[in-house]
Amino acid sequence: MKGEHSIRLLCQVLNVSRSGYYRWRRQPTTARKRRDAELAAQIATAHRKGRGSYGAPRIVKELRDQGTPISQRRCARLMRELGLKGKKRHCRKPRTTDSRHGKAVPENRLAQRPVPTGPNQIWVTDITYLRTGEGWLYLAVILDLWSRRVVGWACAATLHVSLVLAAFFRAIGQRQPPAGLVHHSDRGSQYVDEDYVKALAQHQIERSMSRRGNCYDNAFAESFFATFKTETGIEEVIPTTRGDAELATFDYIETFYNPTRRHSSLGYRSPVAFENQGSIKDIKAA
Repeated sequence: MKGEHSIRLLCQVLNVSRSGYYRWRRQPTTARKRRDAELAAQIATAHRKGRGSYGAPRIVKELRDQGTPISQRRCARLMRELGLKGKKRHCRKPRTTDSRHGKAVPENRLAQRPVPTGPNQIWVTDITYLRTGEGWLYLAVILDLWSRRVVGWACAATLHVSLVLAAFFRAIGQRQPPAGLVHHSDRGSQYVDEDYVKALAQHQIERSMSRRGNCYDNAFAESFFATFKTETGIEEVIPTTRGDAELATFDYIETFYNPTRRHSSLGYRSPVAFENQGSIKDIKAA
């Protein structure tokens, strides 16, 4: 392969540094070093598959699922030698919640409920905004707390209640949840809007809201936004148009996050894989 392509090109394709490659070449070849070289190529491939966001724990799980035994320590060492690392979250949170609406809000039911044991028991939702060359684009998402799967999402140029309704009806269409589902949000004005409250009631969904001034009550949704912005790099490379930002959102959620991205809280499985495995277990139990 080296005879067919330049070292510079191969390093770019494998996302490794040239200095790391030449340092590896200068070292005496042993069985362990040959194995390191094989593992390094697999690690680089897994890192690309994770869109550059995976650190050693997720890459270890990826390789083990492929039948390649590797320790986390060895993986971390090889990643350092290759100049690879996972993306770190930026602790920046834009303000999208206006709770000064004076309307009655339901109590926080999350603390009263046990940890969900299946799909469509608890949904959490929130709104964030994305900077574009045309101005702000607002993003609303709904996640199933059991699998962390994004079951509904929508984008809009304004914070009108139609934004959260679009995400909600997308989730309803995809999931068809049973009565008694708990819907948890912050105290934003969109979530106490008459049209939204009516839509929840029509589907026999129980309302739950965070306590005033307590950001941890909706930590799962906020954690998703932090992950989304870090792994897409959408705050570093500003999309030219709102359409570009929405396309990037679609690509991340539908082609990476839900079907592929590994979650430590799910045993390093993706939300889709976690739900499918749960379905298999349910069938066998029945």
